[in-house]
Amino acid sequence: MSRRLTRRWLAPHWPSISGRGRADAGPLLLTAAVIAAVALLAGAVPVLLRTAADEAVRDTVRRAGQDSNVLAHAAWERDDGPTGGRVRTAGLAEDVDNFRVRATQALGPDLDAALLPPIAVVSGPILNVTEGNAPRTFQFTYLAGDSGGPDVTWVAGSAPGPAVPGEFVEAPYNGPPWPVQVGLSEVDAAALDLGPGDRIPLVDGRGRGKDVRISGIYRPADSADPAWLLAPALLRPVPGIDGMGITRFAGLLSRESLPDARLAVDQDQLRRTVQFTPEPDALTWDTTATLASRVVELKATSGSSGARDDSLKWESQLDTALRDARGRISAAWAQAAVLLTGVLTATVLLLLLAAALLVARRGPALSVARQRGAALPDLGAELAMESTAVSLSAAAVGLALARVATPDVSWPWAVPVVLAGAVAAPAFGILAAARASRDRRQPANPAARRWVRATGELRRFAVEAAVLIAAVAAFVTLHQGGLLPVASDSSGTGELTGDLVLPISALSLGVLVGALVLLRLLPVGARLALRRALRSRRPLAVFGAARATTTAGRALPLLVLVSTTALASFALILGSTVSRGLADGAWSTVGADARLDVGAEAATAGVAERVAAAPGVEQVVVAQVTDSAHVFAESTLFTPRLVVVDADAFQRLLASTPLPDAPALARLTVPGPGGGDVPALVRSGNGDLRTGMRLQLSRDDAPAIRLAAVGTAPSVDGAGDVVIVDAEALAAAGLPAVPNTVWVTGPGAARALSASGVAADVVLRADALRAQRVAPLTAGLLRLAWTAAAVLLALGLLGLALAAAASASERWQTLTRLRTLGLRPRDARWVAAGEVLPPAVVAAVCGPLLGVLLTRLTIGPLDLRLITGQAADPAAVLPWWLLGLVSVALLAAAALIVPVESALRRRDRLSEVLRAGE
Repeated sequence: MSRRLTRRWLAPHWPSISGRGRADAGPLLLTAAVIAAVALLAGAVPVLLRTAADEAVRDTVRRAGQDSNVLAHAAWERDDGPTGGRVRTAGLAEDVDNFRVRATQALGPDLDAALLPPIAVVSGPILNVTEGNAPRTFQFTYLAGDSGGPDVTWVAGSAPGPAVPGEFVEAPYNGPPWPVQVGLSEVDAAALDLGPGDRIPLVDGRGRGKDVRISGIYRPADSADPAWLLAPALLRPVPGIDGMGITRFAGLLSRESLPDARLAVDQDQLRRTVQFTPEPDALTWDTTATLASRVVELKATSGSSGARDDSLKWESQLDTALRDARGRISAAWAQAAVLLTGVLTATVLLLLLAAALLVARRGPALSVARQRGAALPDLGAELAMESTAVSLSAAAVGLALARVATPDVSWPWAVPVVLAGAVAAPAFGILAAARASRDRRQPANPAARRWVRATGELRRFAVEAAVLIAAVAAFVTLHQGGLLPVASDSSGTGELTGDLVLPISALSLGVLVGALVLLRLLPVGARLALRRALRSRRPLAVFGAARATTTAGRALPLLVLVSTTALASFALILGSTVSRGLADGAWSTVGADARLDVGAEAATAGVAERVAAAPGVEQVVVAQVTDSAHVFAESTLFTPRLVVVDADAFQRLLASTPLPDAPALARLTVPGPGGGDVPALVRSGNGDLRTGMRLQLSRDDAPAIRLAAVGTAPSVDGAGDVVIVDAEALAAAGLPAVPNTVWVTGPGAARALSASGVAADVVLRADALRAQRVAPLTAGLLRLAWTAAAVLLALGLLGLALAAAASASERWQTLTRLRTLGLRPRDARWVAAGEVLPPAVVAAVCGPLLGVLLTRLTIGPLDLRLITGQAADPAAVLPWWLLGLVSVALLAAAALIVPVESALRRRDRLSEVLRAGE
């Protein structure tokens, strides 16, 4: 027999939907407000972080300066003549223009769009000025962009011209110095005391004289022209660029005098380079991977440095700068994702609690509707329509507000909140309606009842085991793989990928595991308290413990309270750790309260004595700091930062500052293990320089000095590779120190260095700290940490109120009935407090401790050093007063709930309470 099946469409009862909405407008509006607030945060944070990432990329490139330029080199074709001489190439400037065009075309469209127009730089060798007491050098330079060289005004004389007329001239190899005309800036001419027509007394490194003549004196039309940045000596003398105490001057070549410049030097001494300067405003986070990949590709396909052909040879640190920026941005993305995941986890739990409260209010109505024949699918559809409308409209409002506050909006992070708000109430409602109408009876057989209880325990254990397994997997993945995305330069944006979902959720899963453990322990503690109260003579304790035992097994209230307090504590610890790390990073960057970087002629004992005598100065240490010193270990060349300092004074300086102490400095004053070896402390970012190694410090025109690594060096001004030697020991080995750095500590350090009267760079720790704090990524992460802590605390307080409201009706029914038996109102409030306070006390005490524990487990893989600028990850800073404030706020709110409830229930009629449940 066949039976014809008909499809039944859902038949929601619209009057019931509107009636339930009007009756429960308060809880629905509360749910909508929570969803809107969290959607605002979830929609705005990724956009603000993306904006901060763009600014961080630009800031990194700006800080890199000329190191981020893209350089293309190419050798000249040989100018050998037919009779054994060298031919003057009159069209050499056109060759430079063609070289510039060829280099531009090789960039590719993406890289070309991120760079400023190219500037070709042709520069000669460094020549020595033979007149004068101070050491001075000279270099002639030619600059040419797409529209020619930088504009100048000739205030005396004229632009450089050709040395000889005619298109074809051949100069003998061993002939007299070939003349070349250059122009001097007004400042350079005044410093050299030369004018048009004068010859600059110059010799090269081999002592051969050069015939360089001044054709005129110029004044730049725009000294801010980017071309001058590539050769600043063309505007004014630059001290220290060729060594300590040496000042460089430069002469400007023209298109006409450029061919003469080549004949004035050897074949390979005139170098041509095309420099491309990045345009920071054209750089974004999205383009970093493509640009870095293209720069790496150019360097990989670069011609050999030993080749004498005109192939392009590329050089740039732009890819390194972009890679460093991407690393910091990826770390900031991951740290922000951890905080956002915590906020979303707490919000979902709160929405579940709010949905449970809403369904408890609607329980009688749903039961009546079910008894009158309403189908479960129809009831589910009605509840889903209502919750979906509330969730979507609230999320739309939150995202709209986020769009008003930010340039764009990101909706994926708001999806979990919307889903929780839309699904929780219908799911709980269907379960409540199904329980109200099911005809399954409680089994009378004790074995059957035990079976039912065991089944429920097994289900609960399965859920807890699943959460525990997920948490263990998340922490294992977090510690093994970290949070930084693994992506090549050519693929991947470095943002969060699917494989990072599990480690990012480690904090939230750990909080859930801790809350589930407390959920297991709280009923046990409540039962123990009840047994103890039953043996006492205080009936109020019995009533309070009995009520606490009844409500101790409710999962959602405790999960919400513990999760919010633990996550808020983590956010506060994270913000405090970053703040302390920034302060320590500023100390590491500067090395003291203030640092003076001076030339060799100014770094004298007199300068240090004047600074030390200034009021407010505590310590002054003078040292010679040399970057990229040539240190050999066997056949390997290292270029660390060499610090030559009085070891005892430097150790006292470190001991008086928050910088880590370096007891190994005492070993520098002890003779080295090799007899003639100078003891040294070494530090290496990649571990290549290690204690026990034998090193050699190379010197010009002198044998190398042997060094013995006897310990680990402290970080000096944030450098990765450092070698520290004692000044007296190095002087005894034949290399006296020439100090160029002064470290000063004390409250008057900045004022003393400013008034020192020395033309030098003053670096203040306060300025370094301020610059780090206002950096885009750092400022954004700190704001997010404090905001997340505030939001989580607000969610916790709201969860406490909802938890109290969920059991308020039953609680005050019981207390009112006890009042009919003689319980005083004050005693009733104590009994109510005995029920409300235990979850709050557990959360207030255990929540911050759980946050501290999870911070210890997760602080390392967060890679906070990339944000704070330290050499190593900062240690976790526990702001106990802030954690105590979280606990006090929760306890104060719990203590306030009972008087408020008592005031609201004061007008309840006793007759209504006694008839309840009939």
